[in-house]
Amino acid sequence: MPILIVAVGIAALLILIMRFRINAFASLILVSFAVALVLGLPIDKVVKSIESGIGGTLGHIALIFGLGVMLGRLIAESGGAQRIAVTLIDKFGPKNVQWAVVVSSFIIGIALFFEVGVVLLIPIVLTMARQLRVPVMYLGTPMVAALITAHAFLPPHPGPTVVAGEFHADIGTVLLYGILIAIPSVLLAGPIFTVISRKIVPSAYEKISHGAIDSSDKLPSLDKTPPFGISVLTAMLPVILMSVAAIISIIKSSMGLPDSTAFSVIRFVGDASVAMLISLFFATYTMGLKRGMPIEKITDFCADAAKDIGMMLLIIGGGGALKQVLIDGGVGTYVAALFAGSSISPLVFAWVVAAILRVALGSATVAAISTVGLVAPMLASHPDVNLALITLATGAGSATFSHVNDAGFWMVKESFGLSMKETFGTWSLLCAIVSLVGLAGVLTLNSLIG
Repeated sequence: MPILIVAVGIAALLILIMRFRINAFASLILVSFAVALVLGLPIDKVVKSIESGIGGTLGHIALIFGLGVMLGRLIAESGGAQRIAVTLIDKFGPKNVQWAVVVSSFIIGIALFFEVGVVLLIPIVLTMARQLRVPVMYLGTPMVAALITAHAFLPPHPGPTVVAGEFHADIGTVLLYGILIAIPSVLLAGPIFTVISRKIVPSAYEKISHGAIDSSDKLPSLDKTPPFGISVLTAMLPVILMSVAAIISIIKSSMGLPDSTAFSVIRFVGDASVAMLISLFFATYTMGLKRGMPIEKITDFCADAAKDIGMMLLIIGGGGALKQVLIDGGVGTYVAALFAGSSISPLVFAWVVAAILRVALGSATVAAISTVGLVAPMLASHPDVNLALITLATGAGSATFSHVNDAGFWMVKESFGLSMKETFGTWSLLCAIVSLVGLAGVLTLNSLIG
């Protein structure tokens, strides 16, 4: 059975990565070849299928992904991200510091990928925790909640960007709906969950500071960072451009307005790639040239950012290869036929598949991409499914319950000096809440839109 072959393939992938420590990209390609052959794909078509999967996946997201990581690096290196976080924490005051962390982390999380956001914000959170004499996780929980929510739901993060491309969903609409779903997800998984988590693992909230960070560590002076307003505008510019274009497109469709040159220009500017390019040039000026940063230094930052995502792009491409093999090998068609008479919603099905793959594989991005191969053929019998919402349902499922096979699990554990039990009781449960609230948000929006 195709499902059994997929299960064995995933098990083999886990063994290669976790037991034999083989590089994730190499493991994905090896398993893709093996699964393709076992599924009966003609030998002369195996390589073409894998190349098609890699090219089709990277062809859509490489530009957005590359420009996005350069934008994030400029905001981080210039001190713009620090300015946003510290200013908001100062404005909200000690009593509302959690909400300040949520807002600042969410804004920063849109522009920076999860791992970069964690590394950048941890010194700020640790410093503020010491100054206010509050437990580190009191601020750390809402911080990682905001970052993982942005990672799961909002372009230009790799998961939602890739899945939107594979499902042919409009990225601007995905972003717009994603923000609506992300807000309750962050609030419930952040400040509200902190109260619950504190009762589940109280020891995690007894740490005032983390010994791995020297108490003498200090953040650079704010005088050397860009102003707050321009920092927020630079971080949010791609969101503004894509969201405005999506809103205008929705209004145009609902009012039945004819197409025109003005609408074409708006669609062009709101295209994810164009929006990211405009934002990068804007950041080059606001975060760099305007502050006297030499163009050579700006170029070096962008080049370093591009180097940092090389392996990540390969892993995403490997996930695309596995996805294409599943489609070409007929697994997706088999699954679609299996559920042809079922009343299960494609949105729920996408969430379930992504959740299972996330728990099995560890990587949220690979889980999301692989889900497409199993869900896409099912959409043929459900032409009325909202493509933006099924993209977000997949993203929600890919956020489910991070554990020991996920690099993010270890990053959070070590960064905050947590034990295994404490990490499960904070980070892992937090991810599950984001996933479930995300699914509820998708279904709610579907009922309102449909």
